[in-house]
Amino acid sequence: MAFMTLGSKPEAFRREGQTWVCTTGLPSDLTIEIGEISFFLHKFPMLSRSGLLKKLIAESSNEDGSNCVVQLHDIPGGAKTFKLISRFCYGVKIEVTALDVVGLRCAAEYLQMTENYGDGNLIAQTEAFLNEVFSNWSDSIKALETCEQVQTFAEDLHIVSRCIDSLAMKVCSDPNLFNWPVAGQNHTHDQVDHVSWNGISSENKPPFQGDDWWYYDVSLLSLPLYKRLILSIESKGMKSESVAASLIFYLRRFLPLMNRQSSFNDRQHATIPTTSEADQRALLEEIVELIPNKRGVTSSKHLLRLLRTAMILHASPSCRENLEKRVGSQLDQASLVDLLIPNMGYSIETLYDIDCIQRILDHFMSIYQPASVSTSPCIIEEGALIFGANTLTPMTMVANLVDGYLAEVSSDTNLSLTKFQALAVAIPDYARPLDDDIYHAIDVYLKAHPWLTDSEREQLCRLMNCQKLSLEASTHAAQNERLPLRVIVQVLFFEQLRLRTSISGWFFVSDNIGSSQNPGGNLALPHNDGTHQLDPAEGTENMRERLSDLEKECSTIRNELQKLKKTKKGWSIFPRGFGFRKRSECCNPKGSCSSDTKTESPTMNGKPDHESG
Repeated sequence: MAFMTLGSKPEAFRREGQTWVCTTGLPSDLTIEIGEISFFLHKFPMLSRSGLLKKLIAESSNEDGSNCVVQLHDIPGGAKTFKLISRFCYGVKIEVTALDVVGLRCAAEYLQMTENYGDGNLIAQTEAFLNEVFSNWSDSIKALETCEQVQTFAEDLHIVSRCIDSLAMKVCSDPNLFNWPVAGQNHTHDQVDHVSWNGISSENKPPFQGDDWWYYDVSLLSLPLYKRLILSIESKGMKSESVAASLIFYLRRFLPLMNRQSSFNDRQHATIPTTSEADQRALLEEIVELIPNKRGVTSSKHLLRLLRTAMILHASPSCRENLEKRVGSQLDQASLVDLLIPNMGYSIETLYDIDCIQRILDHFMSIYQPASVSTSPCIIEEGALIFGANTLTPMTMVANLVDGYLAEVSSDTNLSLTKFQALAVAIPDYARPLDDDIYHAIDVYLKAHPWLTDSEREQLCRLMNCQKLSLEASTHAAQNERLPLRVIVQVLFFEQLRLRTSISGWFFVSDNIGSSQNPGGNLALPHNDGTHQLDPAEGTENMRERLSDLEKECSTIRNELQKLKKTKKGWSIFPRGFGFRKRSECCNPKGSCSSDTKTESPTMNGKPDHESG
């Protein structure tokens, strides 16, 4: 390690309580007071290097040559910096680091230590050293941190702006081209990377790892300096994703609530426990304003965690509204666990903040729902959508998310029917390929709210489309005592209708097989080589077994309906003739079967009852 030597004495000062005394052996004729510290010095070494001290000594000197007292209470850096300056004036070697140079540069300017008062004076020396500091990443960070101690002077001398420009340039450049610190290295003040006056450094720095190498170092800065640095980095073309990630990293260090759902064993994620709630709130509001307002730049997980933290800290309404809109614009990327935000209101009605999710969902729908969309254009088969898959992907994902959210919050007995319905109807019918999830949510709500009236239960069940229940869900619904009888009948009817469609499909296949039979009595089905032939007796037998199974299923449904009819004789709109008529069991020699499958469906004004009910 090299030092700049300006003299031969190893130590020219000693401390005695609140005073520093020069040990040259000559009686002191100059006393400089800085706060409670006094320096007993000599006039000539000091005035020969400082224009200000030369002026003050001339004004304060007495004709009798007695001790001169000068007060420098407002010198940048205080007594600690002036001790280094005194040694410099006496020609004692001093060690300057990135933590000292800013204070020394500002104090030298304050004391007017220009080249007019000796070659190689302190202003020129510290200015040259600052250029060395700006070429090194870690030293630039340390120097920028110390600028706060002498903020006004550092701003006037453009040290802050020069340091920020240097750091921003390094962040936006290829780090492998420079000798900068490795990612993940913690640069503490008690392990200082000393830089010599001529820029010689003995430290060997390892290569970089990852694009987030600069997150931790810049998080050491105070909010005003960090904010200026981030804006400078963004203006130089840094990717919005990296800027947003750095902002989230910064918040994690100072807001413990941001880490509540995660465990961070890495010391880089340690939070600052002494920050007051008011400071945390101000920090959150400012950082939220800095996050790039672009879809996908910040994950929905982080945005929802920010929103939850903003609620706990009682951030401003504009801050919370900003976060809600950001989440709403990318709600399809969220996960269910992050949507479960506890209710932070003063009058807590529900366990979770339903109103917040409603606002987020409304914002999403305002962006993604087409201007004019009709209801489901036709009966939709399982897993089939009429509209384009690419258009419906975000909407379908949100539909599944909302249905899952409703199932989670439905067990809350304080959740009103109105709020449940408002969330459910916000999702258009076409966005749900199947209604199994919304049926599950309705079932959970009915179980948690057994006091609902019959009309309220029917009103709740109108939220689902019985035509879009899977076989498993339909089976469960048909035996669900919590559902109104009207809904159970609708579920059974549409299951029967589905069976009829399936049976008709088998009849169609059977007719095609019969008509395509060859004259020789052998059925030749198309195949790769055209040589594979199927025995018509075997095909007929398989068809007969399948048809028998379907008839048994229809018979079972018809028996269940008869039982319901006996127990509910007073229900006037129970449909007559509900089910298959008795099928004539006859098969022609070619394997085709005929049956009368005429069925009545419960209708009202020409529409299925579930639509008009």
